[in-house]
This record gives sequence, structure tokens and C-alpha cells, in this order.
Amino acid sequence: MSPRTGVPPRAMILAAGKGERMRPLTLQTPKPLLEVGGRPLIVWHVERLAAAGIREIVVNLSWLGDRIPAALGDGARWGVRLHYVDEGPEPLETGGGIRNALELLGDAPFVVVNGDVWTDAPVPPLPAPGRHAHLVLVRNPDHHPRGDFALECGECRIEGPERHTFSGLASYAPDAFRALAPGRFPLKPILDRAIHAGRATAELHEGRWTDVGTPARLATLDAELRARG
Repeated sequence: MSPRTGVPPRAMILAAGKGERMRPLTLQTPKPLLEVGGRPLIVWHVERLAAAGIREIVVNLSWLGDRIPAALGDGARWGVRLHYVDEGPEPLETGGGIRNALELLGDAPFVVVNGDVWTDAPVPPLPAPGRHAHLVLVRNPDHHPRGDFALECGECRIEGPERHTFSGLASYAPDAFRALAPGRFPLKPILDRAIHAGRATAELHEGRWTDVGTPARLATLDAELRARG
């Protein structure tokens, strides 16, 4: 629940990437629609957000983007309303995609999740007043041993004794993006500025998380979820 308004926040699922590392699987299917455990990756996110009480979800589109609304519809089957933002043939990257969707995300803090990860992490709390971001970090996977950020007493740091990997799940204040000019740009510089300004908090999720970045990781996750039932 939003600490400012008392109503469930909105959320965004990032689904516009080309999925080049997943080819040939993504030549005909956008990566968020690839299935694990019997349903598309993006559906896992919609279900988790809906279970947390979020009723308005923005989904950005680019590569094979028309297939996502064709598969999900308006979201009514999950008790949510899905809003789609088509970025055109070239995705705006994570930072530009969020900036491009601000009008639909509204004036209150919101949650964002990468459409190409799978996690059992709960929906994160919203940033406290005066903060721009609250990130969910995870232990570094083998393919990303250096990590992204450090965590110190709930504060997110660029460096520290132990760095962790950004999960792609976070909450943001609109002010972190509102002053930026629309266009194509990454998220990392925005996070770095928030951290340097002391405006970013974080938490470490010790549960399940997978960056579904290769066909092999997709197959491993699928097998694990099916075995779990």
C-alpha cells in the first residue's frame, strides 16, 4: 500500500526487450511470453502483483509487442487492468521505458519488475518520502559474480565489502524520472545518482531468483518449477 495515498500503487512490467540472447526461441515469441512451469514468465509477474493488491499494471512493448496483449488481454482474468505502451521498433531501454510510461504510472510511487526474471520475492515496499528508489538485491549468480550494488544498514551503496546483484524488482518515486528528457537511456545512471544522493534504500532477498537470459537457464527453471508442482 502507498504510504502517501493509502491506495495500492501501480506497477510496470518491462517487456520491450528483443531477447537476442534467447534466440532462436525469441524469433517468433517475445521473451516475456516464454513459458516456465506451465505459464508465460509475464503471467507469473501479473499474478504476484495482483496478489499484492495492485490493480493497475503498465506493460511496455516493442519486439513482437502485439503478441503480448493478444495473449494477456485486458487483465480481467487476474482482477487487474493492463495498460500497454508501444515503444516502436527500437526499445527505449529500462530508464527510457519507465520515463515514457510516467503518465500512466501516475504521481504516486510505483513498482517495476523486469519481465525476463523469475522470483518468489514479495512485492517491495515503496520508497520512503524523500527517497527515489528501493531495490531488491539477490546473491550473485555464477554469471554475474561482481554484483551491482552493496547494502549497508538498509542503504544502497555503489561499493562495499560485499556487492549483490540487482534483481530487476524495485519501487520508484516518479521524481527519479520526471525531470529527464524522453528518449532511449539505461536505468543504471539513474540509480547511481539516487545512491550518491542518499536517496536509495535496498533489501536482500534470500529466496529464489533467476535471470532468464539464456535458453539453458530457461530450461533449468522450467524443470525446477515443474518438479515443484
